[in-house]
Amino acid sequence: MAKKQIKVMDTSFRDGFQSVYGARVFTKDFLPALESAVAAGLKHFEVGGGARFQSPIFYCNENAFDMMDTIRKTVGPDINLQTLARGVNVVGLDSQPRDIINLHAKMFKKHGMTTIRNFDALNDVNNLIYSGQCIKDNGLKHEVTITMMELPIGCTGAHDVDFYERVLRSILDAGIPFDSLAFKDASGTSAPRKVFETIKRTREILGPDMHIRFHSHETAGTGLAAYMAALDGGADGIDLSMKPVSGGTAQPDIVSMWHALKGSEYDLGIDVEKILETEEIFKEAMKDYFLPPEAMAVNPVIISSPLPGGALTANTQMMRDNGTMDKFPEVVAAMKEVVEKGGFATSVTPVSQFYFQQAYSNVMFGKWNKITEGYGKMVLGYFGKTPCEPDAELVKMASEQLGLQPTTELVVDLNDKDPNKGIEAAKKMLKEANLEETEENIFIAAACKEKGIMFLQGKGQIGVRKNADVKQCAAAGEKPEGYTVSVNNKKYSVRIEGSKAVVNGKTYDINVKEGVEAKEGVASSDATPIKAALPGAVLKINVAEGDSIQEGDVLLVLEAMKMETEIKSPKAGVVASVDVSVGDQVKNGQVMVTLG
Repeated sequence: MAKKQIKVMDTSFRDGFQSVYGARVFTKDFLPALESAVAAGLKHFEVGGGARFQSPIFYCNENAFDMMDTIRKTVGPDINLQTLARGVNVVGLDSQPRDIINLHAKMFKKHGMTTIRNFDALNDVNNLIYSGQCIKDNGLKHEVTITMMELPIGCTGAHDVDFYERVLRSILDAGIPFDSLAFKDASGTSAPRKVFETIKRTREILGPDMHIRFHSHETAGTGLAAYMAALDGGADGIDLSMKPVSGGTAQPDIVSMWHALKGSEYDLGIDVEKILETEEIFKEAMKDYFLPPEAMAVNPVIISSPLPGGALTANTQMMRDNGTMDKFPEVVAAMKEVVEKGGFATSVTPVSQFYFQQAYSNVMFGKWNKITEGYGKMVLGYFGKTPCEPDAELVKMASEQLGLQPTTELVVDLNDKDPNKGIEAAKKMLKEANLEETEENIFIAAACKEKGIMFLQGKGQIGVRKNADVKQCAAAGEKPEGYTVSVNNKKYSVRIEGSKAVVNGKTYDINVKEGVEAKEGVASSDATPIKAALPGAVLKINVAEGDSIQEGDVLLVLEAMKMETEIKSPKAGVVASVDVSVGDQVKNGQVMVTLG
């Protein structure tokens, strides 16, 4: 009897990178592995979207569209290249108006993509209607997606088999065009039996010809079991990854899955020896990258505090950036209550980031003392309808803190009316920065905001973590390549190049001369230092030395954990000094501005 051929999508070059390295990977480093994977016979790859649009720009100083072009050139014209879209949020945390949603599909088609997997983290089908139509209208294949997870222990009300059937029937009733359907469990927490029953029922509804795919992670330790259940339920395809970005927070390994299917009725149709050779090439290509220990671990706590692999390492990388990694266990524990009260939207980006940000805020500032913008807007309805009603008291707090009323208006309608969103708003940003108004630049400005503009201006920064090379200056009197400078126990990498200093990858103009020039300052009794209440990066500075300011004026904006925090003046006065620069990483308690 012939075995059922299971279609494999390799996720190494998108979800693998996001789940293990926080999506911070240079394009040139992984091309040898991609070439080998194609030579090994793999024909379907996930290579972009999700965090692998913003992260190349934010952390690699690379244009994500150039990355897509390079990948297409590498694999040739016939390979199915797939990307991930977040419904009306496309590739960011914030939702977009209709013109940007359509531009997303247009640009991804232009830059060589074949298929877009399209999901909404709230499973609000209204957010899939226009985005799905745009994908099809621009000549791409549309893989419509239902997002899954397990609820925290003891909770009920959503994310069971009946719930997923209701979402599926809503997709069908809405007439959304699609070529395939995927179930995406980004946290890897769905019980295998639930996976089986969900896909079995879906197969009964859709019939034998519709391609059904299942996606999960090994974070909770049940990934392989869930994949077996999906296949037994009638799935045609599964997502797998390769070492060193498989297992742990990523997808099950393709070789491990091949082994698990021995003696079964299923066949992956792979040459396992060639895959093993590719994995060795891949490991060699990535050997210099820092491999976070949490990326390789099975964490049963995730079952009750669902945190996707792609969000876990992205956030731990940012916590390392900000010097708060010691808080990680507390933040994960705090997620349980955040999920319970938030209405049970699926823990997948952007919602997983909203959950994590709020849990982080609860740990750093005290429980519910600061409702974060993303989480607050979600419970107020600004990203769509959550599967269950959020906690009423929480909704009240969010409304008061954010100054917003709850809404049931369609997300795209809200965004179409927002003057700060859309193509015209992006063009304005580009014009003010003296940048060319190409469609690519417009989309980067819309999706990446200020950090996208900084990148386009040539002010991008590098935030890729590689294992430090140990180098010796062997020759007597040989000048070192650079210096490690510690200030208040914080280390800075400094390289002097003539009249330039490169500090942690950022270039500054310098002028060094002997002697110390005293600078008149404000008398200490009159000075008011404005200190950072949390670690983060300086995103904007709105004042300069000598400016007159009023109480409540926004002095600067910090970014931490993809959250923007406005730093407001506690009093009226004059700016005596600005003690930081845009792009600086500041520590908790560090003086940023001094008021006179």
